[in-house]
Amino acid sequence: MRLTYAFLVVVDISGYTSFITQRTVSLLHAEQIITELMEAMIDRTAHPLLVNKLEGDAALLYAECAAGDMTAARDIFAQVKAFFPAFHACLARQREQRANCSCEACTRIDHLDIKAFVHVGEIAIKRVLKFEELAGEEVILVHRLLKNRVPSRQYVLMSEAARAAAGLDVGALQSHPEVLEGVGEVALWLAEAASIPFDLPESPVVAKITTAVQRIPVFHHLEGASAAPRESPLLRFRRWLGRS
Repeated sequence: MRLTYAFLVVVDISGYTSFITQRTVSLLHAEQIITELMEAMIDRTAHPLLVNKLEGDAALLYAECAAGDMTAARDIFAQVKAFFPAFHACLARQREQRANCSCEACTRIDHLDIKAFVHVGEIAIKRVLKFEELAGEEVILVHRLLKNRVPSRQYVLMSEAARAAAGLDVGALQSHPEVLEGVGEVALWLAEAASIPFDLPESPVVAKITTAVQRIPVFHHLEGASAAPRESPLLRFRRWLGRS
């Protein structure tokens, strides 16, 4: 076990609970859709931001950095900002690919959205069997942020510590204090992802490859249908957990 200073990010898919149904084909399609959306966001992550665990409709990510490293803090916010267009591009692609499927999941894709929660502080990283676990008050706090009074379905909610670490101007944010269970009143800031003033650097090589390569749509319209999809980042992550 070791202590470290780290950014904590939870990215959560809005509307997941009502999106999942009990019919076999719809459930299969719903989980395929959620997986694709998660992969699209995970594809946008880069060092030092790492996926720690998947939590159903959410992912917990963290990035170790030195306290006071504003460059690293702004990079984390730039990656969080990039999750949103990646999510919506994947959503649009799936809407088109599934236009001829009338199941509940494929016809309700537009009910899904994304929100992100950002905090920073000292955490403990420990090994439990083959799993790496994050622990401490700051980990509890970032998860408590999911239960809030924000009326919107799409937003970035950050702690004062995260805002200050990145030097974000409070004039561009909306103050949103919350009383969190087991924590008490916490000063939080609300933002639209597009208003975050940090961007990832453009990579001409990546842009060229992205333009040239098209994903092959793979999903099952009928129970028992088979296909051979590419190995996704999500599957690679799960295989890595199995080997650890």
